[in-house]
Amino acid sequence: MASVETAAEHERILREIESTDTNCIGPTLRSVYDGQEHGLFMEKLDARIRNHDREIEKMCNHHFQGFVDSITELLKVRGEAQKLKSQVIETNVRLQEDGKVLIGSMEELKQCRVQQRNIATTIDKLTHCLPVLEMYSRLQEQMRAKRYYPALRTLEQLEHTCLPRAGQYRFCSIMAENIPKLRTLIQDTAMTQLRDFLESIRKHSDKIGETAIKQAQLQRSLDSSVTLQPRALIGRRGRKEAAVVTESSGEGGSPLSEQDSGILDVEDEEEEDVLGAQDLVDFSPVYRCLHIYTVLGLRDVFENYYRKQRRKQARLVLQPHSNMHETLEGYRRYFNQIVGFFVVEDHILHTTQGLVNRAYVEELWELALSKIVAALRTHSSYCDDPDLVLDLKNLIVLFADTLQGYGFPVSQLFDMLLEMREQYGEILLKRWNITFRQILDQDNFSPIPVSTEQEYRQYTSQFPLQDPDLEKLSFPKKLPFSEFVPKAYCQLKEFIYACLKYSEDLHLSSTEIDDMIRKSTNLLLTRTLSNCLQYAIKKKNVGLAELVQVIINTTHLEQSCHFLEEFITNITNVPPETANATKLYGTATFKDARHAAEAEIYTSLNAKIDQFLQLADYDWMSAAQSSGGLTTSDYLLDLITFLRSTFSVFTNLPVSTHTHTHTRPHTHTHTHCCSTFTVF
Repeated sequence: MASVETAAEHERILREIESTDTNCIGPTLRSVYDGQEHGLFMEKLDARIRNHDREIEKMCNHHFQGFVDSITELLKVRGEAQKLKSQVIETNVRLQEDGKVLIGSMEELKQCRVQQRNIATTIDKLTHCLPVLEMYSRLQEQMRAKRYYPALRTLEQLEHTCLPRAGQYRFCSIMAENIPKLRTLIQDTAMTQLRDFLESIRKHSDKIGETAIKQAQLQRSLDSSVTLQPRALIGRRGRKEAAVVTESSGEGGSPLSEQDSGILDVEDEEEEDVLGAQDLVDFSPVYRCLHIYTVLGLRDVFENYYRKQRRKQARLVLQPHSNMHETLEGYRRYFNQIVGFFVVEDHILHTTQGLVNRAYVEELWELALSKIVAALRTHSSYCDDPDLVLDLKNLIVLFADTLQGYGFPVSQLFDMLLEMREQYGEILLKRWNITFRQILDQDNFSPIPVSTEQEYRQYTSQFPLQDPDLEKLSFPKKLPFSEFVPKAYCQLKEFIYACLKYSEDLHLSSTEIDDMIRKSTNLLLTRTLSNCLQYAIKKKNVGLAELVQVIINTTHLEQSCHFLEEFITNITNVPPETANATKLYGTATFKDARHAAEAEIYTSLNAKIDQFLQLADYDWMSAAQSSGGLTTSDYLLDLITFLRSTFSVFTNLPVSTHTHTHTRPHTHTHTHCCSTFTVF
């Protein structure tokens, strides 16, 4: 049973060897050698080999004749093959000989193809590199010409467009390394130009402001002479938009010159009538720097720097000189600088997009307005010259009108001018106080003699004298009043004119102007002129004739008060019957002065009478009395003579005053005598 299994196993192994690749029969043979039937397997293997050999021999015998025939044919073919080989070798030799020229041509063609490819590659590279070189050359020219904004545009195009297309070349690397340096150089140069511009407009702001104020003055004169249309905006529409367009388009941009400092040199003085104040300034450094910083992405930095510097300049401009109040030129220069500053800011506001905004300008103006008002209040308080105050007022009005033409609110300035009106009135009162005192000191307190009609008309033109009886008299004749009356009346009118001059251009109604003039005139009458008259009356060594003339003068001045009323009405066009209209207090003033003069006369006469009576030495027990005869005292005769001569001076007094001046001395004499008799 074991032998049968062994034989079957060997048979399987043999089949496996026959059917399996020889590389994989190792495990099969190992199983044979591991077993105990190695010899038996070898026998079977030999038998199988012999069996296969017999089959091969049978097959070879079956195909042998065909093999022999094939060998015979093969031997025949070998001879033909030798001939064919010889022919092929000959043909190859001839082909090689003939192909040498072709091979040379092919090598030349190959070389040409390589050169053509290299040339095409070079052209392609140059096509990308030449724009870089050309643009870099243009950049250098623009930098040398100091056209920095176009140079920055070229730099941006070179960096972002041309260099990436050119590829990695050494010169491209060098250019790329220089780009940040060039950008920094452009930025620093633009900032330097801006600093120069800011410094220049700071120095020349007074010239800019002077031109703007002249234009406002000219515009105001044209408006007043041609029509009463609202004041047009001055010079704003003449801005140089072309400069902004040129800078924005990248074209233009001139080399740095004197104009780049900010102020244009206008040689033709006649053109100043055409050019606006802002046209005196070359704003291109600001526009250029703004565009450059915008391209660099630093617009916020530029805006903050510009506003900070302008705020510093505003503080300097708004700081007045310590001696500004001494001359009008000091005020004018102060106003010119402020106007110049805000003309520039207004132009920047309207020609740039957001460099400054309306809120920023309004904030600056509010700061400036508060400082201007404070400075004017302080410095104007030192002024004691009414002419200077009036000139200052006109200058402030022109200053306010100029800035109002540029859209700045100026109501506070006009409010301050109304405050200054009180100060101006006080200064006028002081001047007129001196004037009235000088007139009184120079007056001879005697009626004015006139010899001719011309002299008479001259005085009546100065003072509204209406006396038909006097006019009927022949020349020479005397006016009842002294020189003080026409001079004082003219000075009253001059004072009214001075008040009217200050009220002009303050945008006040006729009623307000009339009220201001009447109030000021009342102060002049009730305070200044009244004090001067009291000064003249109470002055030492004033005789009765002078006091009588004062009464006559004040009587005529009192009668002229309604003419003053008419005079004010004519210049203000406000009828006196207007509701709430202020009335003149001249009548009461002159009445008080006349009463004071009368009282001084009474006091002086009474004192003189007392002197006569006190010096009298009466002998009441004289012989004349015992014999029944009466002898008048020499002292009383002297008193009567004095009174008679004194009363002759009172002939020109008004009736009521004339009566009082006669009765009161008699009454005082009677009272004194009665008291003397009572004692005795």
